[in-house]
Amino acid sequence: MAATRAEIEDFLYHEADLLDEWRLEEWRDLFTDDGRYYVPATDNPEGDPDLDLALISDTKEGVRGRVQRLLSTWAHIENPRSLTRRVIGNVRVEPGPGENEVVARCNAIVYRSRVAGTTTYAARLTYRLRPGEDGALRIVLKQTVLDHATLRDSGGVLSIII
Repeated sequence: MAATRAEIEDFLYHEADLLDEWRLEEWRDLFTDDGRYYVPATDNPEGDPDLDLALISDTKEGVRGRVQRLLSTWAHIENPRSLTRRVIGNVRVEPGPGENEVVARCNAIVYRSRVAGTTTYAARLTYRLRPGEDGALRIVLKQTVLDHATLRDSGGVLSIII
């Protein structure tokens, strides 16, 4: 993979900005056609996305639908939308399993503010990235492992994209 660590970090910061600014259609477009967004259940963080129950297990089509719902009035819990702020750190980069792929791992803290207060999510993010046809990095896999035993402290619902 020709991308440098700095370029990969910039990509991760750009993705965080898109999500915090609620530019969800641009975020959706970061995924490859075979891309996947996966958030395993909190009691099975190493779960298999094809076999195990997950909080979120979206293909590109699922990501498209999730973004469409969040931007509509149908996502009542996000109308008005939450205010979020992400902090990304401890970025690690290694060669990926596929040709021209790279694996990037990082830690994330996401602050979600609503009228009722602010919730903090801590997570370990793992990405498989590869260049798209235009040469820009694209997401093949985004796996978000929450560092929470339960989602009770956040209202029991994960309505934002981590």
